Amino acid sequence: MDSQRPKVFGLVIAGGAALRFGAPKALALFCGESLMARAAARLLPHCREVAVNARPGAVADAAGMLGFEVVRDPPDAPDGPLAGVLAGLMWARDEDAEILVTLPCDTPLVPHDLVPRLIAAMADASCAVARAPDGLHPLCAAWGIELIEPLTDALSRGHPAVRRYVESLACAHVDFAEADDFLNVNTPQDLAEAERRAGAAAP
Repeated sequence: MDSQRPKVFGLVIAGGAALRFGAPKALALFCGESLMARAAARLLPHCREVAVNARPGAVADAAGMLGFEVVRDPPDAPDGPLAGVLAGLMWARDEDAEILVTLPCDTPLVPHDLVPRLIAAMADASCAVARAPDGLHPLCAAWGIELIEPLTDALSRGHPAVRRYVESLACAHVDFAEADDFLNVNTPQDLAEAERRAGAAAP
């Protein structure tokens, strides 16, 4: 990466079907704001532009009402979050950005220093990914624009397992001490647990 300050864009990954949640997960309220808005708020202080990767429907409509550009998966890409990452990289490239930082909408407890630490780790790498004691969190990551071609190639053969694909890249690992910070909200019960933890951590 260029030693000068890179142009960084951010993308909220909100394109999943949320079958286990039973409703549009990105719109579920967490401590008074939607999960989508919370993820965007983590990105906004550090990214010149923030967009939302979402399917057509309620989540995309809500993102537009909040003023975010909606980035849709490439039409020929297989279903899965890496298609959203590719769409975000293509959007960032078209706007002359160098780095895309992604956050899934369903990890509301990620640390406040996650995004700047991911960006800093890109100084000597083509990607950077969060790592906690339970392993990599591959969508909490920063991606160089140069990954468009290899990711396009990988998706042309079907959607790979996300963690396995990220492990195949020469990503920098950004270590965090607490696995609980990356709690993934898949059900309403998970959301309630995340709110409980957020309340317990509040001063």
